[in-house]
Amino acid sequence: MAAFLKAISYYLPETILTNEELVKEFPEWTVEKVAKKVGISQRHIAAKDEFVSDMAVSASKKLFTENKIDPSEIDFVLLCTQSPDYFLPTTACLVQDRLGIPKTAGALDFNQGCSGYVYGLALAKGLVAAGIAQNILLITSEVYSKHIQASDKGNRTIFGDAASASLISTDGFAEIGEFELGTDGSGYEDLIVKNGGMKSTKLGDDSAEDYLYMNGSAVFNFTIAAVPGLIDGTLKKNGEESVSGIDWFVFHQANSFMLNHLRKKVGIEKENFLMHMQNCGNTVSSTLPIVLKEHKHSFKSGDKIVLAGFGVGYSWGGNMLTVV
Repeated sequence: MAAFLKAISYYLPETILTNEELVKEFPEWTVEKVAKKVGISQRHIAAKDEFVSDMAVSASKKLFTENKIDPSEIDFVLLCTQSPDYFLPTTACLVQDRLGIPKTAGALDFNQGCSGYVYGLALAKGLVAAGIAQNILLITSEVYSKHIQASDKGNRTIFGDAASASLISTDGFAEIGEFELGTDGSGYEDLIVKNGGMKSTKLGDDSAEDYLYMNGSAVFNFTIAAVPGLIDGTLKKNGEESVSGIDWFVFHQANSFMLNHLRKKVGIEKENFLMHMQNCGNTVSSTLPIVLKEHKHSFKSGDKIVLAGFGVGYSWGGNMLTVV
């Protein structure tokens, strides 16, 4: 049975952190330097008492309202996050209850980052194909700001908080095609929060290992090496010979420098390459659905859209959507 992306909504927290505000804390930088380096002017930051479940609920309620969806129709909840409310219970269970989704629905979290939306589409398609569920609520929600140390100017310029909610069903505006997925766990230390898991629980001393660490140059090198092959594999899996047969490309919105480098390396024309991060930053697993939502008005029947997610893990995933 075919699976379709039926609807998308997203939520951004009210608090906005602008480049002007960041430069006040880090005067060695300028507003122009930040904008040029990462292509981001502002990012949304979750409130102190706002967490993944809160944002997930807000995004889902927007989805239900904007698309006249009754929560009783949902028969599975997939929630992608690397900043869950608790180690346990599963955040998806909290969201199921708060949204009034039937108790007969399945619900699970999966800990994936920048490739998370593509992986979520793969899981949802599998549930539909197996006849396990027909209306899957796929949520991405991250509060990376709570992982970042106040003195970490590099990561604070890049990451913003956000949540998205998508409905995957047996009909919709775009059919979900074939997937190209990959993993290289040897790079796990290049983007990591060391403390907090069962392997290292030394919390409370405000050490650097309590917060997000990113080896930017290593992540950049991984991306430049992995993404061209990811695109090639995704095209082949979907019966396409070259990038010229694709109408739109949506890459994980890491930063503008990396994306422009990748676009040129893969050979994608600028007008076919969609971006939307200037006013929300790198929102991790929510970047792809945000771009799709913002540009949905540009899609027409028959259009082919290639999605590419890549990053923490290392992990990468590609898929092709075909607009019906």
